[in-house]
Amino acid sequence: MYTDSHCHLNFPELMDQLDTIQQAMQAAHVTRALCICTTLEDFDVVHGLSMAHDNMWSTVGVHPDNEGVREPSLQDLLDGAARPKVVAIGETGLDYYQMEERKGGRTVADMAWQRDRFRTHIRAARQTHLPLVIHTRQASDDTIAILKEEGELGDAGSAGGVFHCFTESQQVARAALDLGFYISFSGILTFKTAADLREVAKFVPDDRLLIETDSPYLAPVPYRGKLNNPSYVPFVAKLLGELRGSTSQAIGELTTLNFLKLFAKTAG
Repeated sequence: MYTDSHCHLNFPELMDQLDTIQQAMQAAHVTRALCICTTLEDFDVVHGLSMAHDNMWSTVGVHPDNEGVREPSLQDLLDGAARPKVVAIGETGLDYYQMEERKGGRTVADMAWQRDRFRTHIRAARQTHLPLVIHTRQASDDTIAILKEEGELGDAGSAGGVFHCFTESQQVARAALDLGFYISFSGILTFKTAADLREVAKFVPDDRLLIETDSPYLAPVPYRGKLNNPSYVPFVAKLLGELRGSTSQAIGELTTLNFLKLFAKTAG
């Protein structure tokens, strides 16, 4: 019934608990999970998870915030995308969060390497006709601008994709929707501090809505502060149901249908 559209099961704290997590997913009626790649060094492991488990799929990409890792070429991404059960390009995008503190006082101009990396991912998505998994944090203007510059206009030739773990404004959501993208909400939606985000969640149309855990991070209430895993995604659905005058089960079914439509290489 429920689908976790974004998780990191290859991270050590979850990889060591896969059997327990699978049991918890089954008990919570979480029938699918998309395992997200964040470095090429980890791709074989992420892809291996999807091949080893009938209810998992994978992506290929390098997270915008990862430095000191193998830089992806267009061919690297094309080769990864050709593997079975790889259904998207990413996690990719831009991250300017606390840039000065985290990046040693760098300016936006100094982050050109992120923008170049992002463009490589977009070009791979357009060539493979696979959707993008977009991460954007305090960089939404540049994220939207680069997507447009690379031809992502929401038309028939666009790759499209999802803005995952959405925390931006309604204006940014509208811009992403106008380009044909889906919007995915995580456990952040359940936090007391997320009142503005809950308004955005009411705004996103039914046919563009996804849910995720981004586990092992961002566990929803009532597990906030604890290790997250895909079995907790129904708590995101429950809150969305309350916001939208629906039920957890209905949101689970709706977002699963959206997941299957977006990531069309997944099994039904």
